[in-house]
Amino acid sequence: MNSALLQYYEAIEQASSDMLLAARAGNWDAVVKLEGACALLISQLKHAATKQSLDTEEAQLKSRIMQRILINDAEIRQLAEPWLEDLDGILAGKPKSVH
Repeated sequence: MNSALLQYYEAIEQASSDMLLAARAGNWDAVVKLEGACALLISQLKHAATKQSLDTEEAQLKSRIMQRILINDAEIRQLAEPWLEDLDGILAGKPKSVH
């Protein structure tokens, strides 16, 4: 049952998980690199999805994978907020405050 489409979803989930680990470690360069890998996988998935579809069981698995990806994404965004605020301040010419 491990169709090519599911392999794409699983690869995206793995990249998402790797992004979360990098974000937790504060390794934002790795997060950005993995985000690029995700974008490529998503593009490949879209192309493959025009040629193949998932059966009911595969669609249910896809749904569970997508839920895990969304949970990872939400935590990454939460971890990124302070970093993005610092970046906005730097770009606006404001010095970074020390807490």
